[in-house]
Amino acid sequence: MNKSIHIISFDIPYPANYGGVIDVFYRIKALHACGIHVILHNFQYGDRVQSEELKKYCKKIYYYQRKKWSFSLTTPYIVVSRNDNNLLNNLLQDEAPILFEAVHSSLLINHPKLKDRIKIVRMHNIEHDYYASLAKPENNLFKKTYYLVESFLLKNYEKRLISANYLLAISPKDERYLKTKFGNKVKLLPAFHGNSEVNIEPGESNYCFYHGKLSVAENNLAALFLVREVFSNIPFKLLIAGDGASIELKKEVSKHEHIILLTSLKSEEITTYIKKAHVNILPTFQSTGIKLKLINVLFNGKFVLVNSPMVAETGLSEATIIADTPDKMKEKIAELFKLEFDWNAIQHRKAILSEKFNNQLNIQKLISLLD
Repeated sequence: MNKSIHIISFDIPYPANYGGVIDVFYRIKALHACGIHVILHNFQYGDRVQSEELKKYCKKIYYYQRKKWSFSLTTPYIVVSRNDNNLLNNLLQDEAPILFEAVHSSLLINHPKLKDRIKIVRMHNIEHDYYASLAKPENNLFKKTYYLVESFLLKNYEKRLISANYLLAISPKDERYLKTKFGNKVKLLPAFHGNSEVNIEPGESNYCFYHGKLSVAENNLAALFLVREVFSNIPFKLLIAGDGASIELKKEVSKHEHIILLTSLKSEEITTYIKKAHVNILPTFQSTGIKLKLINVLFNGKFVLVNSPMVAETGLSEATIIADTPDKMKEKIAELFKLEFDWNAIQHRKAILSEKFNNQLNIQKLISLLD
């Protein structure tokens, strides 16, 4: 008899077009490939709609509306807004293990009717750290206050996760922190992704590439940093891809002929730009979790230039070039444009990624916890 698992997702995980749902979607695909029956529970909101694609990999699919106007003085908004009475009833239809995708979906983690079930929480971040980091670059006072309050509530809420049998950390750094709180319940499970193999085009190119959801303040800040501090006075072309760019960013880009802002790109178009770029450049100012876009770039792109927070304790430092100041970045960019990404470099990348980010191997770690 095939094993089954309930997966409670914080969002509809298809299309797999941003970090969190990429991890969810490709974990579902990997479970399906191993013969595991997936019963998927989705919280639906925003512009994401019910998906035919998910039916290929799931035995059953349930959809629940996220309650936008749910608030609590003790429970984080990201948790309390994902609340539906039908969810518990659907979980009680069998005795299968339950995988809560992120703290967001964990409202029922300590419900007495689920006390005898195997309960696993996939930790996509140390959420209170993540929300505190979102607050730092945010200029909108309302948003900044929301992030800080949410961070406070998330830190207090975290103790409820003791009701889980296992917590799956996404990075070694997160694993170490979680073990101080939850001990041997914590297991490291690297991020799942859409790359079955390294697919890099050798050779040279004439541009650098940065991409991200620019409506996220941290990504917008990173793009502004690149325009103002790194590329404003060097001759190398920079392409920036992403939607939701601030007026400030658009204004800065307009000052430079060799810096171009690309919007409304499909996932496959972004992948093409990644593959063709001579240097994919990905600075970040928060070292929380692991950036799924970094993994995608490493599987598909040539030289990858980052700053230390992007690869801090991810095990990916040796697959990248690291520079932590604008001058160092300029220096490295100039050096890299004199080099060709050759066969040896591709083999080196393959060796690193096949060890750490192999979906087929990593899914067995999850399956081993289901009995």
